[in-house]
Amino acid sequence: MENKDTLDEETSTNTQQPDNLTTDEAVTVNGGEPEVQVEDVSAEEVTAEAEPELAGKADQATREIAELKDKYLRLYADFENFRRRTAKEKLELISNANEGLLQALIPVVDDFERAMQSIETTEDVTAVKEGVSLIYAKLFKVLESKGLKPMTAKGEPFNADLHESITQFPAPSDDLKGKVIDEIEKGYYLNDKVIRFAKVIVGS
Repeated sequence: MENKDTLDEETSTNTQQPDNLTTDEAVTVNGGEPEVQVEDVSAEEVTAEAEPELAGKADQATREIAELKDKYLRLYADFENFRRRTAKEKLELISNANEGLLQALIPVVDDFERAMQSIETTEDVTAVKEGVSLIYAKLFKVLESKGLKPMTAKGEPFNADLHESITQFPAPSDDLKGKVIDEIEKGYYLNDKVIRFAKVIVGS
């Protein structure tokens, strides 16, 4: 019985850690290999290390924003100048749109003035008629040069896109039913656009 108590005391004594062991020695005894000591790093030290990098990125972002703003302002100014210039050119175009036509018609007006002076002094009606016919031909030639051309309506099938029916008369023949049998007012194209509908009488 005494031997057993003695063994228990020795075992208990061997398993207890001596007070004079250091932390490193205690770790070696318990684990077999020493643990790696992790050095504590405070949040202030991490922040201090990251501050220069963050400051550099902030400066770069500020420069990029300034460059983009400058580009935007320049682009906006260019657009405003373009808009004003286009509006001005449009107004000038509208106000001077008929300049070429009027310049071409001035000689015709001169011919009409001379013809009117001749009518007052001459008694030759045939010469007056010939003069008026010449002026008319000259006027029509000017208008044709500007894209005006007359519409052929008489004898054509009635077309609401080209003709304006004034009234309907019985057709003189069956082949003229639904067609234009007479033209009251001539229609005109400006290039390929109808600028005046022909006023017609349609056969029924």
